[in-house]
Amino acid sequence: MTTTTTQSSAASPVDSDSATAPLLQVTDLVKTFPVRKTGIITRTIGHVQAVSGLTFHLAAGETLGLVGESGCGKSTTGRAILQLHKPTSGSVRFDGKELTKLRGGPMRAVRRDLQIVFQDPYASLNPRWTVNDIVAEPIRIHGSASGVKNPQKRVNELLELVGLNPEHRNRYPHEFSGGQRQRIGIARALALEPKMVVLDEPVSALDVSVQAGVVNLLEELQERLGLAYLFIAHDLSVVRHISDRVAVMYLGKIVEMGTRDELFERPTHPYTQALLSAVPVPDPRQERGRERIVLKGDVPSPVNPPSGCRFRTRCWKAQDICATEEPALIVRESSGGTSLSACHFAGVREVF
Repeated sequence: MTTTTTQSSAASPVDSDSATAPLLQVTDLVKTFPVRKTGIITRTIGHVQAVSGLTFHLAAGETLGLVGESGCGKSTTGRAILQLHKPTSGSVRFDGKELTKLRGGPMRAVRRDLQIVFQDPYASLNPRWTVNDIVAEPIRIHGSASGVKNPQKRVNELLELVGLNPEHRNRYPHEFSGGQRQRIGIARALALEPKMVVLDEPVSALDVSVQAGVVNLLEELQERLGLAYLFIAHDLSVVRHISDRVAVMYLGKIVEMGTRDELFERPTHPYTQALLSAVPVPDPRQERGRERIVLKGDVPSPVNPPSGCRFRTRCWKAQDICATEEPALIVRESSGGTSLSACHFAGVREVF
């Protein structure tokens, strides 16, 4: 197989066909954390490379799914975009503004348009506050984006918007189910009428029976309000349902990125192929007959990642070049789409 080795406009992380600039543009984003050893003297003994040079974009009204194993840097990426973790280096441009250079009042103004829904719907809510206080807090701090003079009316509207009874606004978080608590978190995130919401594994802590309801709610809100989502998750079935495009992360880097259908039906990176091979198929006969890919070894330490391709220590395709040369995220094989893959030996696999 002959692979493409030059970058093309189709391979650019920014959609060249887009008539307008993306709402969010992340370029070479890096976030490291120091590893410290405590004793008589506390000293730094290394650094964890949580996010290593990510580049991607998100258009208005679009959903980008960010998937990968636990510890790959998904949540850190979301927090770095929001500037909850200050990036070590790189660029985060949101709605034309460079967020890494903003401080104080200018950054607070941007936070109206850039919100987050956390994974744990109970830990993210103040247990001593009523639902009314929780949802009204952003309005109290920033004011109403639409100039609503009656905050109580706005709270009632938000609760109805997420499928909760406004008459329950004086209850406390522990009086609600997990799915209802997550809806409260969504209502709080929408209080300032944002343009983009980072959804940090919003359904992973919920029972399977209520996950679909929350995902359907998010889709309805996106269509109604024109929201852009960065959907962080490890559940591939949920990501496939809600996302327009998908980026797969491994050990702090994006290894494959493309449209939902392209990535799920014709994955080219070995890691993506392994992830998808582990997803159960509803047809029992097809499930018994399909090939499963079992990865060898454990995920390497982010303190000292492998040279070259970070996936090479677990990859069945690895060769000498994989240890010496890091593969770029570009189109490696033409398959009728614009999927990007960071693999020297990428190849389409249509077995899912």
